[in-house]
Amino acid sequence: MRSSTVRTADLSFQNAANSAGEIAPPSSPGAAAFAAAPAQTPTRHLAEFAKDVRESLTKPGQRELPSKYLYDELGSALFEAICVLPEYGLTRADARLLERYANEIVGRLRSPLQVAELGSGSGKKTRWILEALAQRQRTYYYPIEISRSALEACEKEMGQIDLVSVVGYEKTYLDGLRAVAARRGALDHLLVLFLGSTIGNFDREAGDDFLREVRKTLRRGDALLLGTDLVKAVATQILAYDDPAGVTAAFNLNLLSRINRELGGDFDLSHFRHEARWNAAERRIEMHLLSMCRQNINIREASLRFTLEQGETIWTESSHKYFAEEVAGMAARTGFTCDAQWVDAAWPFAQNLLIAI
Repeated sequence: MRSSTVRTADLSFQNAANSAGEIAPPSSPGAAAFAAAPAQTPTRHLAEFAKDVRESLTKPGQRELPSKYLYDELGSALFEAICVLPEYGLTRADARLLERYANEIVGRLRSPLQVAELGSGSGKKTRWILEALAQRQRTYYYPIEISRSALEACEKEMGQIDLVSVVGYEKTYLDGLRAVAARRGALDHLLVLFLGSTIGNFDREAGDDFLREVRKTLRRGDALLLGTDLVKAVATQILAYDDPAGVTAAFNLNLLSRINRELGGDFDLSHFRHEARWNAAERRIEMHLLSMCRQNINIREASLRFTLEQGETIWTESSHKYFAEEVAGMAARTGFTCDAQWVDAAWPFAQNLLIAI
């Protein structure tokens, strides 16, 4: 779903990430370590946050906010709650496919194999892949996340699997992947996991550009397991992003709360309403915050004052949906071939195994 919206070709993707250094892999199976260098300073983080907010909210035509900022501590907890809502079937479909086909997926890959995951979260779904690999080899697993708490949760989830060593990277996707690729041996192959529907957060052109950057980091024969949410009934899709319990609304509105807390904003949340829209031309769900009245907004740390008109919206996130058959073309355009595809029957969602060519 929602890791970071990129509506242009922002190939750094998670720009708010902390920098991190590297450490040697742990020597014993099941051990875990984090590639943790001094975190980004609060001053630097706030300056970048303020700059992004100012630039996004002053865009002509449609005001925006970068969705990477949805994921503070509260936002991350709300997203975890979204993933278990009955209306949001994507996460369960993702997990079902991995559980059912992990051995088949692994069986198509070359050994010795190392695994890197872009945006691992807690890593729960990845367990199926790692357990399948552990049946045939010792494996290093490299979760790449901007959230230290997510990395710690991932270590707890994965650190006890026999013959699997966890080395986490608190980095942006591409920076983390480059660090992983640089440390592997000459004979090691790499499987990159990009699960959920995070690719859908990119505009289609920007998604292609991101996959090309991933391909540049890989060797011929390396693999990318890519999750894609598929087109389904509009009503089903809207409900998944605007649940009756209001969890997604709270998740979206929390972005304004974060600006108030961290940047000295004065958004009145009672003057906004969460809205999920289906953009048929682009085949995407859009999340907006709708201004219910004319209001003046001040954000002190962003040196920004502006007026929102009644009915005007702030666009916070997109999730593009795909047809199963278009993935092969996306792979071909970006330096891969689609070796196999598995589609969930209950919630149209696909796991796609792409091989670097």
